[in-house]
Amino acid sequence: MAAASDSMPKHHEATGGEKRVILASSLGTVFEWYDFYLYGLLATVISAQFFSGVNETTGFIFALAAFAAGFAVRPFGALVFGRLGDIVGRKYTFLVTMGLMGFATFTVGILPNYASIGVAAPIMLVLLRLLQGLALGGEYGGAATYVAEHAPNNKRGLYTSFIQTTATLGLFAALLVVIGTRTLIGEEAFKDWGWRVPFLISVILLGVSLWIRMQLQESPVFQKMKEEGTASKAPISEAFGNWRNGRVVLIALFGAVAGQAVVWYTGQFYALFFLEKMLLVDGATANILIAIALAIGTPFFIFFGWLSDKIGRKWIILAGCGLAAMTYFPAFNALSNVANPAMAKASVTAPVSVTANENDCSLQFDPIGRNKFDSKSCDIAKSYLAKNAVSYSVVSAPAGTVASVRIGDKVITAPDPSKLVGEEKALAIKAFGGEVMSNLQAAGYPVKDNPAAAKDEKAPKKILFADPAQINKPLVVAVLTYLVLLVTMVYGPIAALLVELFPTRIRYTSMSLPYHIGNGWFGGFLPTTAFAMVAATGDIYYGLWYPIVVAALTVIAGLLFLPETFKRNIDD
Repeated sequence: MAAASDSMPKHHEATGGEKRVILASSLGTVFEWYDFYLYGLLATVISAQFFSGVNETTGFIFALAAFAAGFAVRPFGALVFGRLGDIVGRKYTFLVTMGLMGFATFTVGILPNYASIGVAAPIMLVLLRLLQGLALGGEYGGAATYVAEHAPNNKRGLYTSFIQTTATLGLFAALLVVIGTRTLIGEEAFKDWGWRVPFLISVILLGVSLWIRMQLQESPVFQKMKEEGTASKAPISEAFGNWRNGRVVLIALFGAVAGQAVVWYTGQFYALFFLEKMLLVDGATANILIAIALAIGTPFFIFFGWLSDKIGRKWIILAGCGLAAMTYFPAFNALSNVANPAMAKASVTAPVSVTANENDCSLQFDPIGRNKFDSKSCDIAKSYLAKNAVSYSVVSAPAGTVASVRIGDKVITAPDPSKLVGEEKALAIKAFGGEVMSNLQAAGYPVKDNPAAAKDEKAPKKILFADPAQINKPLVVAVLTYLVLLVTMVYGPIAALLVELFPTRIRYTSMSLPYHIGNGWFGGFLPTTAFAMVAATGDIYYGLWYPIVVAALTVIAGLLFLPETFKRNIDD
């Protein structure tokens, strides 16, 4: 572990040339995040394009799972490229990662969809996401280490906070391109073919970013280590093969990064998915509202990075995790009230419940895409409510009871599939859905005519939605900005903290693994896990338990084991 200096950190200033290098490094990292997060922004559209062979709820969870696949392999990318970075150098390693990321992103833009090539389409999509994850696994540790090793010891939090803005700036850039494309060609064309445009134009950004990276010089700290012959020949075994360093890796993961990760993904991605899928805000409006919140919140990455140079990294990160754990339920409840007030009010005045025997109910997620949820009355009822983002509770009933849906004081009995077959069953299920929707509308739930019904006779005539005229956009932005501010608290100082925990010779490898396990697994799987929890329970807020529990555990582990690092001198 990097030793703390006996005195205050050195107060040398970075030269103008070093500042330009840091800026160039940050711009290159923005491109990689832009590539990586395009998929997340377009998960709803991609679900329809690549997972149309399964029911709607399962398709969306599959789309999120493909999104998460990129995160699953990030720790392996951290090991592969972290080792290269500690042996060959920081500069050349993240040139390779950028090229891989750019190739995978462009290829998604030309990939045939499910309607064209069937199941091969989602398989190829997942493979490309895996390649992106490997590339990003090597990128972040290199960029953060590179910037930190250029920074003055007393301004490391400030300098590395610019790298921390790159994830949000990449997301922001992706949002702007998506919004611009949607506005230019219209929503229908965007859903049909326009979603490919943001992926395809990334090839231009790739060229610019590669040119920028080619101008970089190697990190002076790494160069000095190479000249002195003290570089590690086996950074992986040295980093993780002994308990002294391995213990620090575990402390970094559970005492800082895991909580930081779930707060990051809840505040930016889960909030976006929640607006679209649970509150039924149209995709273009949700993108714009998130973009405004990001624009307001992004400068606070710099602020909290600067503040961590003054008061320390640990307390800012743990305070962000603690606030998240305490306030997520009221924050998302407030988001519901201002983004879709009609649905929020109706869910209180006319709550929905499903009365059924629990043994007759399936989990509303089908991992192989074969279950149409039409063989049991309970499944028919739950599937319809889940597909329409209606929050409901379950009332237990004796075995043999035919499931029913209660909306306020109205009860609608679901079809009994054991007494129906073929076309008769399909018509009964459609009639049941129509009756439920009519009663939802009568109870005050916001309902409109479905534009898809004009083209597809199987599509429902009416659907729930968020009325744009009733969305309190300033308050939605306020809630989203609060969630982003929590992100800036936990993420602004994290790079400096991780860099300071580990010695130069194995720094790239050591810091990359806990960062990418935390952000790749704890954070990356958050949307998939949270929405599966919602589908399983019928409670739109139930998925929040995942980030709340992880953030709370990080506060406890951090208070007990995480050291403060902000006065350490990493030049030694």
